[in-house]
Amino acid sequence: MDSQQLFPFSVTSAGLPYMSSFPSIPSLPNRQLGSWKVDSGNSPNSPFSTHFDSDTLSALSDSQEQQFSGEILSGISPSCKSSLETNHYVHRSISSVESLRESLQLYSARSSLLQNASCNQKIRHALLELETALMAPDDEEVTMPNTPLAESTRPTTSGQRYRSWSQEHQGSQYIQSQPSPVTSSRQSSEGVHVEKRQKLMEEASLQGFPSSDLKQLLIACARAMSENNMKDFDQLIGKARTAVSINGEPIQRLGAYMVEGLVARKEASGNSIYHALKCREPEGKDLLSYMQLLFEICPYLKFGYMAANGAIAEACRNEDHIHIIDFQIAQGTQWMTLLQALAARPGGAPHVRITGIDDPVSKYARGDGLEVVGKRLALMSEKFGIPVEFHGVPVFAPEVKRDMLDIKPGEALAVNFPLQLHHTADESVDVSNPRDGLLRLVKSLSPKVVTLVEQESNTNTTPFFNRFIETLDYYLAIFESIDVTLSRNSKERINVEQHCLARDIVNVIACEGKQRVERHELFGKWKSRLTMAGFRQCPLSSYVNSVIRSLLRCYSEHYTLVEKDGAMLLGWKNRNLISASAWH
Repeated sequence: MDSQQLFPFSVTSAGLPYMSSFPSIPSLPNRQLGSWKVDSGNSPNSPFSTHFDSDTLSALSDSQEQQFSGEILSGISPSCKSSLETNHYVHRSISSVESLRESLQLYSARSSLLQNASCNQKIRHALLELETALMAPDDEEVTMPNTPLAESTRPTTSGQRYRSWSQEHQGSQYIQSQPSPVTSSRQSSEGVHVEKRQKLMEEASLQGFPSSDLKQLLIACARAMSENNMKDFDQLIGKARTAVSINGEPIQRLGAYMVEGLVARKEASGNSIYHALKCREPEGKDLLSYMQLLFEICPYLKFGYMAANGAIAEACRNEDHIHIIDFQIAQGTQWMTLLQALAARPGGAPHVRITGIDDPVSKYARGDGLEVVGKRLALMSEKFGIPVEFHGVPVFAPEVKRDMLDIKPGEALAVNFPLQLHHTADESVDVSNPRDGLLRLVKSLSPKVVTLVEQESNTNTTPFFNRFIETLDYYLAIFESIDVTLSRNSKERINVEQHCLARDIVNVIACEGKQRVERHELFGKWKSRLTMAGFRQCPLSSYVNSVIRSLLRCYSEHYTLVEKDGAMLLGWKNRNLISASAWH
């Protein structure tokens, strides 16, 4: 089959095929957000406020949008009378780098005077006693109990007194005196000054990460947590909360979810939160609509589907019996364009069998079991005039066994992993290494082609602090790409980000061990895994590449498409986000 038949439509913004499947984006249900037992406060800036709902947010957006751009960046909350905003403290930023440097230099100079405090304090005591003696009448004896000076029973001149003190000091016999009121007052005053200076230095340290540089502030929060410095963490996270907003700029919106992830991690509630979210999901029809909206406004899923469909069409162009195993069937609509192209093949339509593996998010979004997918595929079969059989496997990918797949001789086998394989644990979580085990199982089936679409991010075995920075960088690019399509005060945008993205973000930051299921790897690592499992890479169709480039012209000019190491990488600006590759 000519690969051009796979994409018979003209690629324009109005001509894109409708595909409602969005299998890989997990949910963060609205009605669960209030159940998160973390200290999120009741500020509308918090994405998980107890009283949060989309309608409220929309109203907040309308009344506050004009204020957010200036006030949020300065660390001042908008004029919402919540307890968090009424009682928050404002960190006064240092006016300039030079004034900060001068302040630090002044403190350094003062600190150097106190480095020998044990010696200098005793010297001050001696000087105070000398001052008392100097102010006494010359014709009276001066008694200084418990000091070497008290050994003198006759008056001395000021010079003699100084020489006497000096000689004793040089002999390392430090003067010990009873504390006088003046001494106690000065000691108390000096202690207060030292404490004030220390407090000012701590505040200056925090002001080194002003709200206007929220990214660095979030990184400082993560660093404090990674170093188990909870005192600094609490101060920094308090400041970060005044700067984030689900209605703000991309970094502010992303920051709102990352702050909650950090707090959940501190409270050791990340696992229970994620478990609760898995058990109590939003209304299926609402979740499906959010997935569809993200599918339409960003090309990420379209890119993955088109790359996989093109690779399968190329590999099976001369086959009369094709068996597709989809390890995340979702709604099944990914296969509409492929079935249409196969049906138009000059030699006649092949017989197609599709085996669909389920996943928990898609199952709920469908509102029913895999039977719904079978009915949808049956309608496509009738419409396009191509024989299609569907076999649903109601288990999740790590539980799949060979005998569940109904492999038949004489069929060209195609296996599809669409943004799914990273959910399967590897050797860092389970000594049996289910991730590589699944790849070996697929290899044993002798597939004609295997397609892999994955997030281009490194969060699997990376230590927490580096993982936080990677997540911040990756999702900031995604939030920026959403920003060019949906307005800041859009309720739809809030729903998409909260229900389709936030749950992943919180899981990466707050959870560990088996509870952290979002374990992305870079393409280089996937390439090593597939190679070790016995696969060889095969090139993706150049025509599919050109069609995807045409698709991207319907979106922002900031989307990028590069070919690297035999894979196609879709990115935003200078950040690669999704990789697609084919293997056999």
